[in-house]
Amino acid sequence: MSTQSAQSITGPRPIRKLLVANRGEIAERVIRSARAMDIATVAVHSDPDTDALFVDAADEAVLLPGAASSDTYLRADLIVAAALATGADAIHPGYGFLSENADFARSCAEAGLTFVGPPVEAIEAMGSKIAAKELMAKAGVPVLPGATIDDTDEVDAAAVTAMADEIGYPLLVKAAFGGGGRGMRIVRADADVVEAVTGARREAASSFGNGTVFLERFVENPRHIEVQIFGDTHGTVVHLFERECSIQRRYQKIIEEAPSSAVDEELRAQLGDAAVAAGAAIGYTGAGTVEFVMAPTGEFFFLEVNTRLQVEHPVTEEITGLDLVALQIQVAEGEPLPVEALEATIAGHAVEARLYAEDPAADYLPGSGTLQRFHVPALPGVRVDTGVRDGSVVGTNYDPMLAKVIAHGRTRTEAVRKLARALAEAQIHGLVTNRDLLVAILREPEFLAGATDTGYLTRHEPAALVGVPGKEIVAVHVLAAAVAAQASRRAGARVQRPVPTGWRNVASASQHAEYRIGETDIDLTYRFTRDGVEARLDGIPLAGLAVLDARPDRVDLRVDGVRRTVHVHQVGETVYCDSVLGGTTLIERPRLPEPGTDAAPGSLLAPMPGTVIRVVAEQGQHVEAGAVIAVFEAMKMEHSVRAPVAGTVSELSVHVGQTVESGEIVAVITDEEAA
Repeated sequence: MSTQSAQSITGPRPIRKLLVANRGEIAERVIRSARAMDIATVAVHSDPDTDALFVDAADEAVLLPGAASSDTYLRADLIVAAALATGADAIHPGYGFLSENADFARSCAEAGLTFVGPPVEAIEAMGSKIAAKELMAKAGVPVLPGATIDDTDEVDAAAVTAMADEIGYPLLVKAAFGGGGRGMRIVRADADVVEAVTGARREAASSFGNGTVFLERFVENPRHIEVQIFGDTHGTVVHLFERECSIQRRYQKIIEEAPSSAVDEELRAQLGDAAVAAGAAIGYTGAGTVEFVMAPTGEFFFLEVNTRLQVEHPVTEEITGLDLVALQIQVAEGEPLPVEALEATIAGHAVEARLYAEDPAADYLPGSGTLQRFHVPALPGVRVDTGVRDGSVVGTNYDPMLAKVIAHGRTRTEAVRKLARALAEAQIHGLVTNRDLLVAILREPEFLAGATDTGYLTRHEPAALVGVPGKEIVAVHVLAAAVAAQASRRAGARVQRPVPTGWRNVASASQHAEYRIGETDIDLTYRFTRDGVEARLDGIPLAGLAVLDARPDRVDLRVDGVRRTVHVHQVGETVYCDSVLGGTTLIERPRLPEPGTDAAPGSLLAPMPGTVIRVVAEQGQHVEAGAVIAVFEAMKMEHSVRAPVAGTVSELSVHVGQTVESGEIVAVITDEEAA
């Protein structure tokens, strides 16, 4: 489980004040462990993050003026200056941003600051995925065949095609200096390889500052298995078992677990030995992860080494009982790995779900806006790592992850069930999220059987997993919303406030409410009688109704003989309803809408705020259905606006470099058939 390498032994150097060079949940997570170790903390933050949870959690904070990552969290000079100005003696980089930047680690050392991470040499060795593969092959770690196209090379179509043919299809085009699915394409035929390389280079250059890509043989529907390693400055490298990270969308993980249901003790030993060999080959210290792809046959191949703490590190913490952030700090202080790390064992099973502000039904389009409510129930064995709270603003400058929800149980089944229940009962209002998709996956038979691989969300379409709101949930939540609104008005009444909601001495005409769920309009008429309540939903009578208790934020009612409690949260015209049936967002329809608020027919609207990076179509041009009109960048990803029908581009309202807001008109397509 461990190996010794020839390294100089560094004496203890206690850390007294730690600057966290990151944001969001990982910044708050690092601060939490540092506080438990009696280490003072400093946060750095951008303008949009001024009121963020992690800023409040730190003892001190320094503003990095601006909003874009390039002006703030990627400014190594400003971060080092902040550390020196506050008297910090160490910097923890978290994950992402500068965490795997060798120049930043070097700058910390030159400034006399301890970098809580691996040596500069280890980061440099793994900074290029190409060089990393070569090094791993020499160390005896299994690797896949591939080829490289340098940032400075011209894209020669014939040469690229020949290179791809030699590797064989399907193949993967991947950014050499980055991760998170950016700059990555799967290619299955000669006809697509040049376009894939060009697009991947452009995205890699934009996200990582270097457009170098490499081509690699793609293993169809493999499992994504990674091994947590830890090294200290005394020459010891150990592994802390594997994690299964196969449930992915856009090459980014959304559900992770430890241990893997596909790994037995023999395979676990092989994976661990390979990971330790990888760590030893680069003289690794601190927390790192060796990632592998595993074929259905059980063969595994080196993917990369992440020279930092992983997003999914909590599942390893839950099954080992170790605090990996505390271990990072202890190693950075020069302490040897403790016996509990050297002799770690697996206890139970842990599963983590990444909760994102994104719409799975719209190709995982990231969302932005104000988080009106964020509450995950405190169930036994459930942990929430988050950087948001009620009122947090989710912008377009950073990753849209809201939280990681982790459950630990004696068995995989127990852990999965706990996590599904916690997510199902969560109240997340103000943003579209992937919560329903996560719950659907956790309850799906194939997932429950442990049959997971990277093709899972290809076989299981998000829309099919989640489905559409059934009549039952619509009836219950729409009625609850209307009754809660009436209770709110009653609570604000100046006279006869104690009179029960909806009560009339003489039977009156029905009351009317209109709501919208997604693109569907719902019409509700209801009235209270001496015997209860009568209601019609889109003209169809609802049976077995009774309102047992009605408050502005909570309605206890019976529909079709079944009693349920619905929690209601209204913000403006938006009503959020949560019950055992799930969560529903209703838009209260105004009875007299303002004129001129609708866009012209055929208008293509920006689905979220972003910057236009390409305009493909021209005004007056004929386009086919699905043709790309413009491409904009938001949250470090490219998003295409496509023509919904064949027609003529009668208006083109954007240009390259323009910043657009959500709902802004990008173009107008005149439907030739309709005309």
